[in-house]
Amino acid sequence: MPVSKPTHDQLREIAQEMGLSLTDGDVKSFIGLMQPYIDGYNEVDAMPDALPAVKYPRTPGYRPSGSENKYNAWYVKTAIKGAPSGVLSGKRVVIKDNVMVAGVPMMNGASTLEGYVPEIDATIVERILDAGGEIAGKAHCESFCLSGGSHTNATGAVHNPHKMGYSAGGSSSGSAALVAAGEADMAIGGDQGGSIRIPAAYCGIYGMKPTHGLVPYTGIMPIEIYIDHTGPMTANVTGNALLLDVIAGPDGYDPRQYHVKTDGYTAQLTGDIAGMSIGVVREGFGHANSEPDVDAKVRAAGQRLQSLGAKVEEVSIPWHLSGGALWLPIGLEGLTQTMMWGDGYGFSRPDLYVTSLMDFHRGWRQRADELSETTKLFTLFGTYIRKRHGSRYYGKAMNITRQLIAAYDQVLSDYDLLLMPTLPLKATPLPAPDASREDYVARALEMIANTAPFDISHHPAMAIPCGMSDGLPISMMLVGKHFDEATIYRAACAFEQSGDWKSM
Repeated sequence: MPVSKPTHDQLREIAQEMGLSLTDGDVKSFIGLMQPYIDGYNEVDAMPDALPAVKYPRTPGYRPSGSENKYNAWYVKTAIKGAPSGVLSGKRVVIKDNVMVAGVPMMNGASTLEGYVPEIDATIVERILDAGGEIAGKAHCESFCLSGGSHTNATGAVHNPHKMGYSAGGSSSGSAALVAAGEADMAIGGDQGGSIRIPAAYCGIYGMKPTHGLVPYTGIMPIEIYIDHTGPMTANVTGNALLLDVIAGPDGYDPRQYHVKTDGYTAQLTGDIAGMSIGVVREGFGHANSEPDVDAKVRAAGQRLQSLGAKVEEVSIPWHLSGGALWLPIGLEGLTQTMMWGDGYGFSRPDLYVTSLMDFHRGWRQRADELSETTKLFTLFGTYIRKRHGSRYYGKAMNITRQLIAAYDQVLSDYDLLLMPTLPLKATPLPAPDASREDYVARALEMIANTAPFDISHHPAMAIPCGMSDGLPISMMLVGKHFDEATIYRAACAFEQSGDWKSM
């Protein structure tokens, strides 16, 4: 799309936005001065994009309906075969629909993006295929991934396989539902405020939010670079560790990846946690919306870990209660500037920019009424803050977050892991079609108190099912030191082997 010279009226309109007073002569002068810059832009426009090649053949797949999509968890079904052998051979992996799979539609839960087809495979997709896995399809996610509920996708709500009419959690709603229902062996999720761990908790599966940067985010639609995470969602610990083995490590594109340390995660699944020390975080319990059965089951899970040989003690981290407030300016203003006004990417980092997505996503400006209520709310408020206060709160929250990180690290210097409920409550009923905007938003954000802080502190955190109540799963969260996912897996494996979580 070549750049054309601005008209007199276009440049005058821009000058007014800048608060710049120009005469007609000034406008004409500036337009003339812009010509060499326009020529330079058009030289770039004529060059081919430097994008990685696609290695494996595929078809676009199809959109299943009716009984083939009971929970509305599938967006597209495919059968993309990878290498003839590898550690994922025979595994069917479903991909969250904010992740690019070349030639396969991607809508990221939003009607304004429907019809977009990426031309590259995300790094993690290529790695799964290289390891012999099969891409079974794309899973529905929440609209632009901005909900912890499962009711904001433009095609309708995703249902919890344990109880129809209840939330599957978000934003990786379809990924969790398909794994829990046994329709996929493994899934990829994304996590900016809890979006791997929330649906994993609601659906009773294992969801790992790795250390920030451990898994490359290349080829995934960003929300905000500081909080973007992607990771594995599985029905068991072994599968989770195996998938992380495959997808972890630098790819040479993602600027989120610095000082990355990988490990052999499946090699840690010994079931032995004798001598491990676990701090039960007092502030992770007893929130205003905490359910007594959730707190009780998670404390019982801690006692079970103690019976397996771990030292389990209560600890206090008061800063944990401020994590949600600190997350807000970073997440909310970041997504407004990066994902919305920044056309999905924004500026100022050496990422792999998929310009076809940027061009397509710009169209939301002409169709803003179609945005989900959460997307409208976040973009309205983020834009208001920018216009009234600039970026000071983003910067201040980032500065103070270092104290939050230090508070967690101080306790983790004495303990191997932290333990708390993944979420304060079990899955809730899906909002009715005529629900108020207030209820719609409440169901999207009511559960993130324990998850969001670790998206800004960057510590690895895993949702682990630990019981059932009223027919719905309950989940504990284990948090480790940066790049120490291996210790989380050791504890999770021991817990999994100790009994059937559904009967705990």
